[in-house]
Amino acid sequence: MGMNSMEKIKNFICNHFDFRVYPVTIFVILAALAVVPSVKFLPETWGYENGVLENLQMLTLGIGLFLAIFAKANKKFFYFAALIIVLLIAREINYGRTIFFPIPGEVNAYYSWKDIKYGWLVNPLVGLYITCTALYFIISKAYSQMWNIIKDIKFPVWNFMLLFIGMGLGEYAEKATENFVFEEISELLFYVALTSIIWLYGHNKSFKC
Repeated sequence: MGMNSMEKIKNFICNHFDFRVYPVTIFVILAALAVVPSVKFLPETWGYENGVLENLQMLTLGIGLFLAIFAKANKKFFYFAALIIVLLIAREINYGRTIFFPIPGEVNAYYSWKDIKYGWLVNPLVGLYITCTALYFIISKAYSQMWNIIKDIKFPVWNFMLLFIGMGLGEYAEKATENFVFEEISELLFYVALTSIIWLYGHNKSFKC
């Protein structure tokens, strides 16, 4: 590979990637470091529905929702992000099923939607919400602001890297293990990383277009 090619690669990395560790990045790193000891030492009950880890997820998503709604720039895009976060919050409580329909006398067990009156409405309503969110993204031209963010602002490398790690670990834990703590702590890592990215792009002056 010639010197010109190396120089181009170096310039591309310098222009598009930010390797600095911001204060919010520290929270993400701590969440990542907590994965292994959590799986090893935390009781299984911490990973149950409505348990400690899921409540921490809800708190983190709530902070992310607040930061998205009150972002200081690219408001249309962050309103779209807020709509996505609302969907994530609803998903975490299974659209209310794990709060309102526990099976009496059972631990971490809940009635399925087919056993609940009007449960058949959940999928159509969620589909309608997703459709409305997609329409907002198009009609408001939030995609234009998203493109400006991608094009003009450097990617905070560590935040995104840990976000993808959390996503990957969560998918693996859900499909390949029966460890509730592993699944929930991985999702918590993903949500902490997501919230940190919203903070950087929506509130940090270094990330303005």
